[in-house]
Amino acid sequence: MKLGLQVRQFDWPGNPGNIGPTLAAIGRAADAAGFESLWVMDHFFQMDMPQLGLRPEHPMLESYSALNFLAAVTERIRLGAMVTGVNYRHPGHLLKLVSTLDVLSGGRGILGIGAGWYEREAIGLGFPFPPLGERFECLEETLQIVTRVWSGNTSPFDGIHYQLAEPMDVPSPLSSPRPPILIGGGGEKKTLRLVAQYADACNFFVSLGNEELARKLDILKEHCDAVGRDYTQIQKTVLGQVYLGDDGISAHQFLDILHGLANIGIETYIFSIANVHEIEPIEIIGREIIPVAVDIQAR
Repeated sequence: MKLGLQVRQFDWPGNPGNIGPTLAAIGRAADAAGFESLWVMDHFFQMDMPQLGLRPEHPMLESYSALNFLAAVTERIRLGAMVTGVNYRHPGHLLKLVSTLDVLSGGRGILGIGAGWYEREAIGLGFPFPPLGERFECLEETLQIVTRVWSGNTSPFDGIHYQLAEPMDVPSPLSSPRPPILIGGGGEKKTLRLVAQYADACNFFVSLGNEELARKLDILKEHCDAVGRDYTQIQKTVLGQVYLGDDGISAHQFLDILHGLANIGIETYIFSIANVHEIEPIEIIGREIIPVAVDIQAR
């Protein structure tokens, strides 16, 4: 079982002056602890989820600026946005952003992408926010563009929503054969079909529960069979949050959760930590969880 760390908030004591140094310390600690990947959210406003202590007026960093910053202070860990909303960037721009991240990080970039959902944020900042069906059409065209270009095909792209006369991308990514593509979401007709056709990884919310996650994976396998894709080529990931300590779960309980996820076929657990800025929780996971988790195998 691989572990990924998501940094989803930046409202740490002393912000904004300490955001840069604290984020650098988080990145270095996660790299040293053995996390496989490090993620930031692709938002411009913080999420409006008061039940989780999150409000739009709380600090939020632009994701690719933050990822390139993290690339400079880490050496091994893979880096991505969990996940980029397709409505925020034209695919020609997104292509360049992820390629740049991959080159500057020495081949550690990941393209995390989805159809987008945060309407308040989009309207607030003037981003397009078409109906969901159109956003899925844009998502598929974006996936077609990046997979074509990263395979060396720079011929013109003439889609319904995007037209690229000369989709050049120099320097090309260092990742071989290309940066991994992760698609977030559990939609059974569209999202999982796009995963089967274009992606290297899927991502679901762990809060769905193991029974529902197993059902989603079965549907993904059906889509893979329909398009002739090897289901085992797709990395199965989940996203959640972990609280260790007196007010949360123990290391033993966390390992039980990982075993349960592995038993249904999940290979990577990506999670946020509420007090991640204190650094010690990252170090505890590095000492007590990761050395055991590496031997937990998905079925």
